Amino acid sequence: MKKIRFEWDTNKDAENQEKHAIPFSLAQYAFTDPCRIIAEDLSHSATEKRYFCFGEVEGGILTVRFTYRGGVIRIFGAGYWRKGKAIYERENQIYQ
Repeated sequence: MKKIRFEWDTNKDAENQEKHAIPFSLAQYAFTDPCRIIAEDLSHSATEKRYFCFGEVEGGILTVRFTYRGGVIRIFGAGYWRKGKAIYERENQIYQ
């Protein structure tokens, strides 16, 4: 099994922690949720494809904003946002 690699900008991580109280080191666990949802961020994909990962972390549904570069997932935003939770619940309803 191939190991997934993550990276992030430390300044952006600190900014995200201030704003949303979520460190990117915690956000990466959204990808381990077997029911996670990956969706393309169509409104911010002008020069580079960007994505959302909606996954359960510490009892809540975390939305992680990321891009994929050279085999590495680069996280640039994360938070427990209602819209992400609604998408996760709607999509997983299909499979129950």
